Amino acid sequence: MRSGDVTLDEARRYLPGAVALRRSLHALPEIGLHLPQTQRLILEALDGLGLDVRTGRRLSSVTATLDGPREGPVVLLRADMDALPLTEATGRVFASRVPGAMHACGHDAHTAMLIAAARLLAARRDDLAGRVVFMFQPGEEGHHGARHMIDEGLLAVDGREVDAAFALHVMPGLPSGSLWLRPGPQMAASDKLRIVVRGRGGHASSPHTACDPVPVACEVVLALQTAVTRTVGVGDPAVLTVSTLSAGTLPGIIPETAELAGTLRTLSHETRAQMHETVARVARGVAEAHGATAEVSIEQGYPVTRNDPAFTDFVLRTAARVLGAEHVHVLPAPAMTAEDFSYVLDAVPGALAFLGACPPGLETGHAPALHSDRADIDEDALAAGIACHAAVALHRLGAAAEEGVS
Repeated sequence: MRSGDVTLDEARRYLPGAVALRRSLHALPEIGLHLPQTQRLILEALDGLGLDVRTGRRLSSVTATLDGPREGPVVLLRADMDALPLTEATGRVFASRVPGAMHACGHDAHTAMLIAAARLLAARRDDLAGRVVFMFQPGEEGHHGARHMIDEGLLAVDGREVDAAFALHVMPGLPSGSLWLRPGPQMAASDKLRIVVRGRGGHASSPHTACDPVPVACEVVLALQTAVTRTVGVGDPAVLTVSTLSAGTLPGIIPETAELAGTLRTLSHETRAQMHETVARVARGVAEAHGATAEVSIEQGYPVTRNDPAFTDFVLRTAARVLGAEHVHVLPAPAMTAEDFSYVLDAVPGALAFLGACPPGLETGHAPALHSDRADIDEDALAAGIACHAAVALHRLGAAAEEGVS
């Protein structure tokens, strides 16, 4: 076996510890950028591995570095560790004990896999020609945790810049133990929309004496959907969803304002900019046609998660050696969900891959989705994730020294 090779059986030796840690994290979820209990569990799990461990200054992040005995590249492996504001309904014995918080996006699994990979790689430190950076980040769920960690020096610890980066995201709707990724856009950019339609209030019995913002807001919703389908090509798509509409206080009162909010997802900088302009133009135009006004604000969220083609090919080849080619797939189309690992991939070449984790007894595509209060995973799939994390690092560093792989 070459120094760059990892076997699934080797990774399985670390599975019981990963499952135990995942369940501990799952039972005690924390939300946002400050996760003291989660950080403590991670620090305890890393203790004794001989890593250089540092914590964030303004957030509960953990960065650990593992140096091999020889010089070489620096590879970053990422796990997010925050939960969602959701009340769990899985009924699992290790279900969340925190009201209104749940690991419904698999971040507990991501953290457990990366801890196990750190243990495996620490045991094979002599095979490394270079450095592995383990990134444990809070605040992925809308709090820009990765960006904050980059601001605190994540990509240049001790002046050594990261050369490549890799992350996994579990997917309950994909076959357990399979790996899926694609070159180019893997996930979308995500922006928040807020539109306030301002009319003129009055008595509900006399709408002709007022300017009712409610039907105007309804027309804005429909006009925005038409604008997407008639101005954006299918090869570079956009998804615009108006998810809330609020107005009024009583049945007998025409309100002054109606407010819309939603999300915009795009896969390129060009379409993103085009849709920002389109949303503002359409909302204001529809409102003006009815004698109302529309105030449009767009809060820019995560950028496109874009996989480097060369590194993606490297991951596909590496994962096929570990999992078997029949379990490794090129994702046919991007997902329109968003990820703040995109900030890392904007700075260094790398890739994010989906790890199939469909729970036992369920058909792929029919398992409760991520962000559902019933979301669950097949814990056996963690072994595949541990193996892929370790193999990417070992082959990038070990084989790079032996074969000149880049």
